[in-house]
Amino acid sequence: MQLPSTFDDLIAEANKNKLYKKLISQLNKDFILANIDIGFDQEILPTSLKYLLHEKVYELIQEKFSDYLNLLYIIDVSEDKVKLLDGSDVLKLAEQVSFLILQREWQKVWYKNTH
Repeated sequence: MQLPSTFDDLIAEANKNKLYKKLISQLNKDFILANIDIGFDQEILPTSLKYLLHEKVYELIQEKFSDYLNLLYIIDVSEDKVKLLDGSDVLKLAEQVSFLILQREWQKVWYKNTH
C-alpha cells in the first residue's frame, strides 16, 4: 500500500473508497482509548477535520505532553517518523504530527476494509 503523501490525497483516497466516515470513526475510537475528549462528527468536512485535529495536537504538545505521547502510542504513529520532524516550530510540528496520525489511521481503515 502506497500511503498518501498529502492531506488532500489522503482525503481523496478515503472518499474514492467510500471510507471517509470509517476514518472518522477510527480517529474517534483511538482518541477515546487515549482518554482525550474530542469527538469528530461523522459529517465533518475535511477542512474542519484538518483544523480541529491540528488544534488538538498543538494543545496536547503545549499543555498535556504525556497525553500527546500516549495518543501517538495508541494510534501507533511511527516513532522514527516523529523523530525526523523539526520540533523548533511547535505549530508546524503539530501540523505534521496531525498528518502522521491521519496516515496511520488511514492505514488501519484501509487494511480492515481490504482484508
